[in-house]
Amino acid sequence: MKVWTKVRLKDYNKKVYYISRALTNYLYKYGPILDIERKYNISNEDLHKLNQYSANRIAGILMLYLAKDFNRINDIVNKYDIPDGDCKEIIPEIEGYINKKKTN
Repeated sequence: MKVWTKVRLKDYNKKVYYISRALTNYLYKYGPILDIERKYNISNEDLHKLNQYSANRIAGILMLYLAKDFNRINDIVNKYDIPDGDCKEIIPEIEGYINKKKTN
């Protein structure tokens, strides 16, 4: 029988640490969270909790991906893919440097 549980890893991959921290900042640092923070007077402590929670969850997904544990990733997707959720249309958004070929 499968039992849904949370696991905390004590020994972690440094790359996962850096990537999850960067992705958390990428998601929240300059987006609508700043407007929400000002509008609702969210404390720095609460923002820290939100960022820590997000970074921990991202790190967990990354660890599962690196371990090629696609069954558990699929379990998470099935549990949290709520059809009536807030995300109606997903439009991939990518930021970063790209190499462009020089045109003559």
